[in-house]
Amino acid sequence: MQGVIVLKSRHEIALMKEAGKVVAACHEALRAKVKPGVTTLEIDAFVESFIRKHNMEPAQKGYRGYPFAACTSVNDVVCHGFPSDYVLQEGDIVTVDMVALHKGLHADSAWSYAVGEISEEARRLLDVTKRALYVGIEAAQIDNHISDIGHAIQTYVEAQGFSVVRDYIGHGIGRQMHESPEVLHFGPPHRGARIRKGMAFTIEPMVNVGTYACKLDDDGWTARTEDGKWSAQYEHTLVMSEHGPEIITEQAQ
Repeated sequence: MQGVIVLKSRHEIALMKEAGKVVAACHEALRAKVKPGVTTLEIDAFVESFIRKHNMEPAQKGYRGYPFAACTSVNDVVCHGFPSDYVLQEGDIVTVDMVALHKGLHADSAWSYAVGEISEEARRLLDVTKRALYVGIEAAQIDNHISDIGHAIQTYVEAQGFSVVRDYIGHGIGRQMHESPEVLHFGPPHRGARIRKGMAFTIEPMVNVGTYACKLDDDGWTARTEDGKWSAQYEHTLVMSEHGPEIITEQAQ
């Protein structure tokens, strides 16, 4: 992904915002759908139907051979979990990651959901991961360096006693699902490109209860924690205006 950072035009940003609204609305609708007894394949079918109903494409489906409209990552799965006939159980957590393609432009967001009543540790994992995302967004200011985002996230997460995944990162987004710059969620500050108006990228920290190390399943996609402890993820797509970061995959409050 390292290469030229493409600044987005007002027209491109407007289309990305339209895609972002659909992604955000789908995530909001999933709040009522994610519950014990539902399979992750049913979640995937809901996501695909929702996006297509809004005349957009589920961009993950077919991307580098990925066969589903969403990634559904349960418990110790860090990211890229395959939807399956697995039935969600009371106490599980599941991350649903989706990308909508609208008139050539993308918007990308992942949320982690509690399945029924969850443990205190799992609840704290979700809370810390979501807060880590917003800590990163707060660091995404004009003239800051890209690495300031990851430094802020790592500092916060590790102070809470959790770890930040190194193997999977955020990315530029626009006409391609993955563009420059790479957005790490760890590392030293004041490195890499400076943040400019017109940039669009995702911040998507994956936070683990135990080690940050991951392993890959035989399907070549599903990443799990190496120690089997649980992981969560929250992700938004941002566009940079002269006023700072604008979240395009979040519904207005």
